[in-house]
Amino acid sequence: MKLRQLHYIHEVAQRGLNVTAAAEALFTSQPGVSKQIRMLEEELGVDIFVRNGKHLTEITPAGQRILDYAQRLLSEADNIRRVAEEFHDADRGDLAIATTHTQARYALPQVIAPFRKRYPKVNLHLHQGSPPQIAKMASEGQADFAIATEAMHHFDNLVMLPCYRWNRSILVPPNHPLATKRKLSLADIAAHPVITYTFGFTGRSKLDQAFAAHGLRPNVVLTAVDADVIKTYVRLGLGIGIVAAMAYDERIDKDLVNLPADHLFEPSVTHIGFRRSLFLRGYMYEFLALFAPHLTRAVVDEIASITEAEQRQARVAELIKQLPEAE
Repeated sequence: MKLRQLHYIHEVAQRGLNVTAAAEALFTSQPGVSKQIRMLEEELGVDIFVRNGKHLTEITPAGQRILDYAQRLLSEADNIRRVAEEFHDADRGDLAIATTHTQARYALPQVIAPFRKRYPKVNLHLHQGSPPQIAKMASEGQADFAIATEAMHHFDNLVMLPCYRWNRSILVPPNHPLATKRKLSLADIAAHPVITYTFGFTGRSKLDQAFAAHGLRPNVVLTAVDADVIKTYVRLGLGIGIVAAMAYDERIDKDLVNLPADHLFEPSVTHIGFRRSLFLRGYMYEFLALFAPHLTRAVVDEIASITEAEQRQARVAELIKQLPEAE
């Protein structure tokens, strides 16, 4: 059994059993990948994949268990490389961050700039997606960190660290009936067409819960994953926008009226997650501290070392109580 063979079966599984796509990602030939998979199956005495002619159609039960262990072994092999790199050149490496548009556009720029200045030899890779997608990327080792608000707690192998609280703003054109209202109510909002985030993005669940708790159903006429898109359609008069407060820029959005909504909705908490088995390089700890200053190396290591879920959740709850609001 060779590490390369485990890499091949893992990549094939990741690529939807498309051997050609896996071969391209691995910079090798399709026949070479197929041959190595066959050799591994012959050595183990079981089929990892079900075949229909030359095509792989599904993963066998034995194959699924083998793939689970293969992923762990590949992760540990990657950690060995990271340890060596840390001692060889602590300031050089890669950092892959999976996040949503809102985090990439509004929260990360003030972190990326000082990080790049401190670590110019670290290659940064930003991957955008939905919260479930980015959490999956971190869980499967395609990203080092996942940053989001929603759907990040469904992966048991991720360490979830709270970063900051944030709330929402209501955006309307200057000539809108709500533009001069001092303090909005949920009923005020429900009386107008609403443009907001797609469900599953950027704290959308807290928004829906608030309306439901008051027996109201907002007239959501358009949803988007991108706050800039939401603002564009607010400008066109399609409805009032509900966005993360951090998405309002006084310079760029001066043609919109920004109405606070902290009294209407429960604050949301943005988390950063990473695989429990991940070896954190020194610059990774630095990134965490830049993004959320309370996440010192000692705090990160403490929470990552807690194996009992209830104990870990209790410690995280303590941190959440002390979190600052996003500026």
